[in-house]
Amino acid sequence: QVQLADSGGGLVPAGGSLRLSCVASGDVFTTYAMAWFRQAPGKEREFVAAISSATRDTFYADSVKGRFTISRDNPKNTVYLEMSALKVADTAVYYCATARRTTAQTMRSMENGKGMDYWGKGTLVTVSS
Repeated sequence: QVQLADSGGGLVPAGGSLRLSCVASGDVFTTYAMAWFRQAPGKEREFVAAISSATRDTFYADSVKGRFTISRDNPKNTVYLEMSALKVADTAVYYCATARRTTAQTMRSMENGKGMDYWGKGTLVTVSS
């Protein structure tokens, strides 16, 4: 079992930056690839970014590539999502998630996050124009 606590959302103007955090507990964090998904109002949940457990390879949705950075601090059991050059279209609830025995590359292809085993409660990011 893994518990995920995501945080760091808030209101930010377009062009601004924000950092989300997700603290994991309950199992060996270093064995899990980690991902962020988001769900905008009226839209389906979508993949944002993922990071592998050991090699720290990263994968991004095309819509955030070059603007968002996912990273992890294994001693702190924490994964981060650094967001910059934010757009109004980035407004969404952001969820930290992971799955047993699943690579970060596979997480990228999980439509709507189906197949992910554990989820944070989500943190709201609102980008104002």
